[in-house]
Amino acid sequence: MFKITKKLRLAENIIQIDIQAPDIAKKRKPGQFLLIIPSENSERVPFTIMDSDIEKGTVSVIIQVVGTATHRIDKMNEGEYLYGVVGPLGKPTEIKKTGTVVCIGGGVGIAVVYPIAKAMKEVGNKVISIIGGRNKSLILLEKEMTEISDEIYFTTDDGSYGIKGFVTGKLKELMDAIKIDEVAAIGPAIMMKNIAELTKQKGIKTIVSLNSIMIDGTGMCGSCRVTVGGAAKFVCVDGPEFDGHLVDWDNLMKRQRAFVKHEKCSLDRYISEN
Repeated sequence: MFKITKKLRLAENIIQIDIQAPDIAKKRKPGQFLLIIPSENSERVPFTIMDSDIEKGTVSVIIQVVGTATHRIDKMNEGEYLYGVVGPLGKPTEIKKTGTVVCIGGGVGIAVVYPIAKAMKEVGNKVISIIGGRNKSLILLEKEMTEISDEIYFTTDDGSYGIKGFVTGKLKELMDAIKIDEVAAIGPAIMMKNIAELTKQKGIKTIVSLNSIMIDGTGMCGSCRVTVGGAAKFVCVDGPEFDGHLVDWDNLMKRQRAFVKHEKCSLDRYISEN
């Protein structure tokens, strides 16, 4: 049922796949995600829906190949079928006209911020985008982000493209120059933490999308538990988006590292067997 209709390699260890899933394509909204199960004995892995095509009945996701499940997906080709796809899951982004919205994506987080930026533009906001990566090869969706942005800036850690430095540097420059009504920041936890600390100084509403460890995606297992505003929340049902000023970032990053050793053992075993 869940046929891979297209597979593109965007960069080293980063792929885009389009999946035949007509019901999900009709219902999905910006900010929502899928759980993909590549094979019968595989874990479930969450990926935010980057885009959909209702006429073709497909949804698109961008995947960074880092663990066992994502290596399984990477080995699959167009025309093959995923064992299972569950979605759309999570609460959609609150999209409304607020004025000037800065959308920030880092690495594969660009794929997550893209549908948000697109929807923000469609309701009449001025959209300023800042997208960054370690180097030029990790600047994803440049054409797509440019098309839906009123202004766009690129940053790279090594200076190989755009501004040398981090997305936070350009954000601070914009904050000092213009009135910003909202920020949407998606990327590595440390990036989102730094952005939230920066925007909190001026009281700018900041939404972030958390990608914690997930298993069932229904709120039953509790593995995706995070602390937001001093209360326990489950990313799969209460999120994945939260107020960046209320997230306990240190707790989140600690939980993200909880199974590093187990994940490495799983990947090492998979590689040795394949």
